[in-house]
Amino acid sequence: MRNESSDSEYTPQERDLHFERRDRKYRFEVASDSRAHWRERHARPFNRAERSSTTIWMAGLTKNHDTFVSAAVRALGYNMEALPVPDNEALTLGKEYGNRGQCNPTYYTVGNLIRALRDLEARGHSREKLINDFLLFTIGSCGPCRFGMYATEYRKALREAGYEGFRIEQLIQNEVVNGKRDASDGMEFNLSFIMAIVKALIAGDVLNILGHRIRPYEIEKGVTNDALEKCRVIVTEALENGRSVRRALRKCRSLLGKISVDRLQPKPMVSIIGEIWAMTTEGDGNYQIHSFLEEEGAETSIQPIFTWMLYLLWEQRRDLGIRMRLRGEDQANRGLAGKNPWRRMAVVTVIERIIRLTIRSYAKSAGLSRCHLPDIAKLAELSSKHYDTEVRGGEAFMEVGKFMDIAQNRRAHLVVSVKPFGCMPSSAVSDGVQSLTTANNPNTAFYAIETTGDGKASVHSRIQMMLFKAHQAAQAEFEDALVAGKLDIAEAGRRRARHCRYNSALHYPRHRVATTAANLASELAELS
Repeated sequence: MRNESSDSEYTPQERDLHFERRDRKYRFEVASDSRAHWRERHARPFNRAERSSTTIWMAGLTKNHDTFVSAAVRALGYNMEALPVPDNEALTLGKEYGNRGQCNPTYYTVGNLIRALRDLEARGHSREKLINDFLLFTIGSCGPCRFGMYATEYRKALREAGYEGFRIEQLIQNEVVNGKRDASDGMEFNLSFIMAIVKALIAGDVLNILGHRIRPYEIEKGVTNDALEKCRVIVTEALENGRSVRRALRKCRSLLGKISVDRLQPKPMVSIIGEIWAMTTEGDGNYQIHSFLEEEGAETSIQPIFTWMLYLLWEQRRDLGIRMRLRGEDQANRGLAGKNPWRRMAVVTVIERIIRLTIRSYAKSAGLSRCHLPDIAKLAELSSKHYDTEVRGGEAFMEVGKFMDIAQNRRAHLVVSVKPFGCMPSSAVSDGVQSLTTANNPNTAFYAIETTGDGKASVHSRIQMMLFKAHQAAQAEFEDALVAGKLDIAEAGRRRARHCRYNSALHYPRHRVATTAANLASELAELS
């Protein structure tokens, strides 16, 4: 008698018949199943009348981003506070109460939330008060990666930890760009709300980039972080009180401009790319990769949040252009049939221009010169031979496009791609493509890190090995620049000392190669 569980013993005809019988049996069982389909139970809605009595927590990005977004939203009448940057203690709590096999950002963020709730409960707040008077504000998405399931995972972990009914309010990034702003009465995702968040995120980007440019070259250790802390207070107060952010950034410019730096130190440039949360967070979620690289004598190039904003707008224009060619068939509720798609295309274009103008304006006010704004269409073109630009989820094609842009334009000696363990779009798709792109661009090293919360020593050790060659490459570029400019290090130092602008922390030399010291030497060679 044949084993019914084995298909290998059947002939092709018998196997087809067997599959058909098994499929009919399955469909009959499903049709006769009287159990109700599982549906997620949402907590009661957040109402407008509760704004003054409800504390909204914000977390997930850098300290500057979370602080500035919270301040900007407070200016609109909400009571929003930023949670601390999550650490491995938060990861442990997240794993204890969360589902298995989740992305690290879920574990870190929900664990951080549960810890904050427990701390307040230990200080005398009742559990009922915490559930009724607090909620979490987070960014959401429709997927297709597990990002679209984060809110459900948060609710599951909160339920297991004893906080069932704690409210989660999501700003769905795709729907906001599409013009859909559904929300409860308590949080109105209107134009004022969205623009307040955009301005706060851009201000955070500008100060973060300046910090990574100045800190590696500061003469007195720690002064950059001290100045940035003062800047954080200045910008926070401006956002919270509805004052000019540009004026606040000009005050920051005065503070940062007083820092003494020496950029004639050849340091390797390391560009950090990857999954948006993992490459952005400043805590244990990426093994403190930014501070570690600086301690090892490198300069880091970070990916700002405004790159993601520009990608979402590019995605809208591309999808809209495709749908316009199908408008005769586009009869869905939100379809284009009978509508004017050119008007929507114009709106998206205007929004992008406003964002780009805001970036340039804030950068100029803060003294951030030569801020490279990404051309998303160019990144799509670069990656299109290796990565289908219609494949969405995570950073989509941008990881591949960014690496190719960095390698071809000599923007870094080493590219570190950071992503959560098992991140489907980044680990399963992008890293597979990178094996080809790195082979075609051997002058730029590439290292992919899958973060799990442990293995920090191993990751740091491997980065140190890769930095050895990066240091050699930076030194070689610097020496080549001196030779090409007919300079030695002493003469370069004398020329720098004679021209105050080259001693300023806010002067950033024009890009020629990856090494900042080499670029500065090339500028000094042009002086008499």
